[in-house]
Amino acid sequence: MLVSGAVETGRELTTTSAPATPTAAQKPTVIRRLLLSAVRPHARRLVLAGIMMAFVAATTAALAYLLDPAIDDIFVAKDPEALWMVPLAVIVTALIKSVADYIQSVQMSYVGQRIVADTQLQLFDRFMRADLAWIHDIHSGRLISAFLYDANLLSEAVSKGVVGLLRDAATVLMLVGVMYYQNWQLAMVASIGFPVAALVMRRMGRKTHKTSTRAQAETGTLASLLTERFDGNRLIKAYGREEDELATVTASVERRLGHLMRGVRTKAATVPINDAVGAAAIAAAILYAGLQAQTAELSFGGFTSFIAAMIMAYQPLRSLSTLNNTWQEGLAAAVRVFAMLDVEPRVTDAPDAEEITVSRGELRFDDVKFAYGDGTEALKGVSFTVPAGKTVALVGPSGGGKSTTINLIPRFYDPTGGTISIDGTEIRRATLASLRRAMALVAQEATLFDDTIAANIGYGRPGAGRDEIEAAARAAAAYDFIAALPKGFDTVVGESGVKLSGGQRQRICIARAFLRDAPILLLDEATSALDTESERAIQATLRGLMKGRTTLVIAHRLSTIVDADCIHVVEGGRIAESGTHDELIAKGGLYARLYAQAEAE
Repeated sequence: MLVSGAVETGRELTTTSAPATPTAAQKPTVIRRLLLSAVRPHARRLVLAGIMMAFVAATTAALAYLLDPAIDDIFVAKDPEALWMVPLAVIVTALIKSVADYIQSVQMSYVGQRIVADTQLQLFDRFMRADLAWIHDIHSGRLISAFLYDANLLSEAVSKGVVGLLRDAATVLMLVGVMYYQNWQLAMVASIGFPVAALVMRRMGRKTHKTSTRAQAETGTLASLLTERFDGNRLIKAYGREEDELATVTASVERRLGHLMRGVRTKAATVPINDAVGAAAIAAAILYAGLQAQTAELSFGGFTSFIAAMIMAYQPLRSLSTLNNTWQEGLAAAVRVFAMLDVEPRVTDAPDAEEITVSRGELRFDDVKFAYGDGTEALKGVSFTVPAGKTVALVGPSGGGKSTTINLIPRFYDPTGGTISIDGTEIRRATLASLRRAMALVAQEATLFDDTIAANIGYGRPGAGRDEIEAAARAAAAYDFIAALPKGFDTVVGESGVKLSGGQRQRICIARAFLRDAPILLLDEATSALDTESERAIQATLRGLMKGRTTLVIAHRLSTIVDADCIHVVEGGRIAESGTHDELIAKGGLYARLYAQAEAE
């Protein structure tokens, strides 16, 4: 996740499980929403496709009907006019069918691909606007699964499931109409297979829905496992855990394969069962037609036309059985996608929020409390002030609440009690955009995108010119090493900046903060991941960045904050002691012990 400064929970994050299969009462709501959200925006294209489908159904039935005059008028009556008219009618009908089929296919392909794109954009927008608490509770693998798999299943459900259902159902009805027109008694005999086929589709559809839900849940789990193992490959090799990780991933792959194969077997059984039902119905129709033919109640042409219509009707009926499976898979995907889209962020602009312009940058915490959703308290009434243009440091044992404190300032979370204000304005009265424009964050994790160095620095202020980017790099003491690279500022840094050293990555992040030129600077253990030599070099750069800015620093290495204007020692969600470095050393309290331990190391 591209998130700086995780909240200190002291707990492992769990992967949210996939939403459960909807109940019978919930299904109509899910179906209605799916149709409204996916179908309504494309109404014009769908109407055009629907008209073309009607033409396809009508011309398919017409081709079956034309067998009657083709046999009776041409071969039996030997009508010379029919010899030309019937083939011409077949050609014209087939041409209309082909054109209509092409138009509806193109329209539905566009709708399907548009649904995939729209769903992916909605999911990404929801992720970008989501609270960090939700992001931390859901694994990136589940999000990737939703992007790559669920969105496509939604598309299939609409473009093939719903629309194919209408097309094939219309074709079946048209062909059944031909059958009843030719001989209604024979049609009654042949139709006995339809309800049996419908029952088979219903039962198989239920099984498909269950297997699809389980398969997609396991797909999310597998994506999560792969993401973690790819990111942690260095650690895996260092500890020789390749075989163990292979076993873990193999187990997930095998579980997913099991779910998929159950779905495959269900789908594979649907068509042959319906074929057997259709064959029985055709056999019954032939038997009954043979009895009628002996009494001259049915002509050979009429019988041929009837059988052709019946055989042609079973083809779209077979498609309906597979389309039902597609629909059930899409319905299961819709439940998962809607569950994500329905998560509303709790950190939002207040109705009366206003744009703020920070001039001085005084930062004040007044009896601030914060608790997680499960009731665990991280902050228990923290109060302190960071005077405008001054540097204040937060130090203390891990898990004391330091990162939680800093994450409340840009409103990654909102406090559950107390207030935070900037220049006297409570931050919840400011718009999120204007609040976050007033601050720059440099975290322990040097977050870089797989883009050029110039783009990564420029991320701090969209629209910045190349001269401004280079000036920021100079201020961060990064210009020289960047200029020495083969492509300079146009060098692509690789995934997470893998092509650069830790110190180089951090300098680029500092250059980004320089370019941001915000009055408030938040440093969340910005040098703790570096070696001592790199840290000393970066500290000099940071002092230049901190000059004239209101700065709140979280420090792991206490030697880096001895010059802070004030140091607050945070322990157990409270401020245990405060003062300058010399004052805290003189007190001989927790800070003095921590500093002595650091010096001994």
